[in-house]
Amino acid sequence: MNNPLSILQKYWRHDAFRPMQEDIIQSVLDGKDTIALLPTGGGKSICFQVPGMMKEGLCLVISPLIALMRDQVDGLLQKDIPAVALHSGLSFYEVKKILQQATHGDYKFLYLSPERLETSLFKEYLPALNVTLIVIDEAHCVSQWGYDFRPPYLRIAHLREELPDISMIALTASATPVVLDDIVNKLGFNNGQVFRQSFARPNISYSSFCVDAKINKVTDILHKVPGGSIVYCSSRKQTKELAHLLSLQQISADFYHAGLPQQLRDEKQQAWINDKVRVMVCTNAFGMGIDKPDVRTVLHYDIPDCLENYYQ
Repeated sequence: MNNPLSILQKYWRHDAFRPMQEDIIQSVLDGKDTIALLPTGGGKSICFQVPGMMKEGLCLVISPLIALMRDQVDGLLQKDIPAVALHSGLSFYEVKKILQQATHGDYKFLYLSPERLETSLFKEYLPALNVTLIVIDEAHCVSQWGYDFRPPYLRIAHLREELPDISMIALTASATPVVLDDIVNKLGFNNGQVFRQSFARPNISYSSFCVDAKINKVTDILHKVPGGSIVYCSSRKQTKELAHLLSLQQISADFYHAGLPQQLRDEKQQAWINDKVRVMVCTNAFGMGIDKPDVRTVLHYDIPDCLENYYQ
């Protein structure tokens, strides 16, 4: 079990890697700082989870959303790989217990937000954690030129001071050349390896419409194309109003935005994932990292403010 393919076959039941995955994994195993730009669905998690399994010690995964963390932790636990997430729903004592267990080697993967890195409790336990790999998921959040900038991501570079000899891998599905340069600079990557896969998606068709009544067009598309759907709006108020209008047209719809309580957001997301709700009308707070195979339409009710937002 000392090579990437055997790990992939044992835990993921895949016979072979997708293009570029093996090269990225080898870069990580060689101890090089690595950036992977792969399209959504391109298998980014494999690129750090396989080398994380091969390295002794703990893989620290920095991720921006609770839903993303839970999804990946659940997937690892189903493979009997010990993983845990530190998220805002945990009490101080629950976090402390997890960190104590992590110092004893009870986990291979520890997921946490960039904000968590700055807490005194985490800083207290960090020297005792046997960290052998640092992963920055959704790395475009590092850059002030990225579509979803998160200032605490800038402080990830401080881990370099605490863990100077530990390599990093940064992953994203969305990074322009300017954002990529900014990521390299902000994270202090020295001679980092950059892997970039084609973002062409031949299985997706793109259409734009100039219409007098957007609600009529949205309703028409949803009636004609079956399956799950996401409808993006530019304001929180509009998500609620549009979901109500779709419901009046006998289309199962709910709304989602960052202003809702976390528990309610989780419940709405799970209802959509489990097909209890067909259409999620939302701001761009929804959708990152969610794996749902039967989504057939993604509609933008309003034009996104830049092409990168549209792609993401």
